[in-house]
Amino acid sequence: MGDKIQIFVCIKQVPGVQEVKIDPKTNTLIREGILSITNPLDKNALELALSLKEKHGAEVIALSMGPPQAEEVLREALAMGADQAYLLTDKVFAGADTLATSYTLSLAIKKILKDSKNKSKFLVFCGTHAIDGDTAQVGSMIAEELGIPQITYVQKFELKEDRIIVQRTFRKEEVVIIESKLPSLISVLKEINIPRYPTMLGIMKAYDKKKITYLDSKAINAKENKIGLKGSLTEVWKIFIPERKGEQIILEGTNEEIARKLWTNLKNDKII
Repeated sequence: MGDKIQIFVCIKQVPGVQEVKIDPKTNTLIREGILSITNPLDKNALELALSLKEKHGAEVIALSMGPPQAEEVLREALAMGADQAYLLTDKVFAGADTLATSYTLSLAIKKILKDSKNKSKFLVFCGTHAIDGDTAQVGSMIAEELGIPQITYVQKFELKEDRIIVQRTFRKEEVVIIESKLPSLISVLKEINIPRYPTMLGIMKAYDKKKITYLDSKAINAKENKIGLKGSLTEVWKIFIPERKGEQIILEGTNEEIARKLWTNLKNDKII
């Protein structure tokens, strides 16, 4: 691998719908027959990795865990410019919560690093959260499993040799600048960039010339009691769409009258 920095980008295939259904027996998402897409924030993470590839010659490795159909999001990553793609797919991975998922993904990263004889010059990028679970936990847990520093809610990123400098959202109106050495894990916000679209040539290469490597539980030497449902310590009891509370108020009148009424309503509701 030479001196190339390896950048792992964790990508999740998520339902492309607003309303999801749960299997009452396993309390897991029903994904069959539902349009699936790449988790939007994971595309921002991938775009950041690709921009570093163009600037520093890094190697971009897309990584996902899911059923065989999750291959499609990895094909998209390859079409955008990723160099390699790995799909962790095995029936025993099914039903994994954030703990089991992060354990499984970290084992795959360790295996790829070992095979490439790379021990320190690597980064792991994640989207801050996935739109289906919205836990924002997997990235942090992967960093813990790998024993590397993590920086979350990153909105600006700079790579300088063996260290990174990032701007992280701390509070709504507060940003902190953090510096860390490689290896490190970051999770990004959508403000960090605008993901590119795959080119026609990129799509052709993704399907004709680039391959996806499949990894099962044996390939990564996973412990059976730490993966899938057996390794999951949390259980989903119920997923539902919150009901809208309150009534709609339509304000009429001139701009000044509407502004005055709006101010009065907000003040009465103790919003301002």
